[in-house]
Amino acid sequence: MSKPIFSGCIPALMTPCTAERRPDFDALVRKGQELIAAGMSAVVYCGSMGDWPLLTDAERMEGVARLVAAGVPTIVGTGAVNSKIAAAHAAHAAEVGAEGLMVIPRVLSRGSSATAQKAHFKAVLAAAPDLPAVIYNSPYYGFATRADLFFALRAEHSNLVGFKEFGGADDLRYAAENITGHDDSVTLMIGVDTTVFHGFVNCGAAGAITGIGNALPREVLHLVALCEQAAAGDVSARIRAKELEEALAVLSSFDEGADLVLYYKHLMVLNGDSEYELHFNESDTLTESQRNYVEAQYALFKGWYANWSTLPDVAV
Repeated sequence: MSKPIFSGCIPALMTPCTAERRPDFDALVRKGQELIAAGMSAVVYCGSMGDWPLLTDAERMEGVARLVAAGVPTIVGTGAVNSKIAAAHAAHAAEVGAEGLMVIPRVLSRGSSATAQKAHFKAVLAAAPDLPAVIYNSPYYGFATRADLFFALRAEHSNLVGFKEFGGADDLRYAAENITGHDDSVTLMIGVDTTVFHGFVNCGAAGAITGIGNALPREVLHLVALCEQAAAGDVSARIRAKELEEALAVLSSFDEGADLVLYYKHLMVLNGDSEYELHFNESDTLTESQRNYVEAQYALFKGWYANWSTLPDVAV
C-alpha cells in the first residue's frame, strides 16, 4: 500500500525564472524530479513559496500540469483572492491528476469573517471532492482556522483529511490538542521549518512541508528521519535531531519572514541552480548585508554538517 500523500517530507517548490522574468517550467520540472529522487515524498506547487500572487492563473495551471505529466507527485496550492478562482485551481488539479490540495483561507475580502471563510473552504473542497486536502492554517493570511470550523467542514467534505500548521509552535500544539487529538484520523502537517522537531515529537505530525529543504534536501530529510525515530522513542535519535535542528536554526528561520523566497532562491544559486537567480519583480532582491549574512550562515552550517554527519549514531 502506498503512503498517504500528506506524509514524509514535502518541499514547497519555488518558481524559477527565465531571463525575461517569466516562469521557467522546464527548470521547475527538473527540480521537482530531482527532489523526489532525493527522497522527498511529494512537492507543493503553487503555494507562497511558488509566488502564487505574482503568476497568472494560466501560468500556475501550466506549472501544475507540467509537474504531474512528468510523474512528480504534486499537491496544489489554491491561494486566490476570489473563491471562484481558488475553486477553479482545485478543479484543474483534479482534472490533470494532481494528488492533493493545500487550501489557504480567503484573503483580503472579508478575510476575518468566519462565515465567509467557511464558504470559501467549502467551495474549494467541493470543486475536487476526490482529492485529499489539508487546510493551511496561517495567521499571516489574516485568519486562524480553529477546531470548530475545521470539524464543521470535515463533517460535510470527506476529502478534508488534514491540517497544515504555519502559525508556529503554540499553534502547532493547539492543532495537536484540539484537532488531531480529537480525531486521530486527521493528519497534522508541519508548515514552518523551525518547528520540525516539535511537530514530529511533541505533536504527532505525519509530515513536514519545507522551504529550506529545496536547498538542503539531504540534510532536511536527515532531520525528518531522526525526528521520526525520536517520536518512536529512540533516545539517541532525539539527541541528534535536536543538534541538527539547532544547527539549521538560522537558515530555517528565514521560512518565517517575508523574504523567505528571496533567501531560499539565493541558496539555490549558491548550490549552482542559476535559474533561481531572478525574481518576477526586478525590485525583489536581498540587500548586500542580507546576502552576506545568509552566505555566512550557509557556509557555517555546511561545514558543521560535514563534520557532524560522520559522528556515531548520526546515520539513519
